[in-house]
Amino acid sequence: MKTIKEIQEALAQCYGTEGYHQWNPLFRKMVLTDGTKTVAEMCGAYWLMDLIGSYQSKCLGDEMLRDMQFWTLRKKGDDWEVICERDTDDIFLTQDIPFSDFPLPEGIKLYVAPADEEYYVIMLPSEY
Repeated sequence: MKTIKEIQEALAQCYGTEGYHQWNPLFRKMVLTDGTKTVAEMCGAYWLMDLIGSYQSKCLGDEMLRDMQFWTLRKKGDDWEVICERDTDDIFLTQDIPFSDFPLPEGIKLYVAPADEEYYVIMLPSEY
């Protein structure tokens, strides 16, 4: 795993994306941007992408979440939690994460939105 400074410097370069990346055959309709692929690789966080992918059948049943999903991984005491929101303070779901070695102490925010009529993309806010 990279240092916090190396990760932050790499993520500061992520504006837009040059390509989309599939990461798990279980989630064929979901892709990562260059930035979220960087997060997954540098932070050892493919588990986070899998978690988001695993909730899509539930999320896509909600009309608002079909257009945009706001995901946050944040520290909660000694543990972590993942939150999916429809909008600010409109929480759709939360999941406690009892252990994670996620290296960024402030956690991370990710968006999920349609890439086209067939695919959904997980992206950094700076790539939206």
